[in-house]
Amino acid sequence: MYKNILQTIDGIEIYPIISFLIFFVFFIGLTLFVIFTDKKHIAAMSQMPLQLNPELEQERGGPQA
Repeated sequence: MYKNILQTIDGIEIYPIISFLIFFVFFIGLTLFVIFTDKKHIAAMSQMPLQLNPELEQERGGPQA
């Protein structure tokens, strides 16, 4: 009984296509973001959890953002 419910809905075949396109666009966008992001920004962000206070580190001449 439940096996044929989705087959009886008109236009249901568009939803898997839309979900695939959303996934594909998100994946490509994220890939482009990673490729074109400034490497200095990534390095600064990776050091943030290790710093006690980023503003004090910059004043002392520590890692720059």
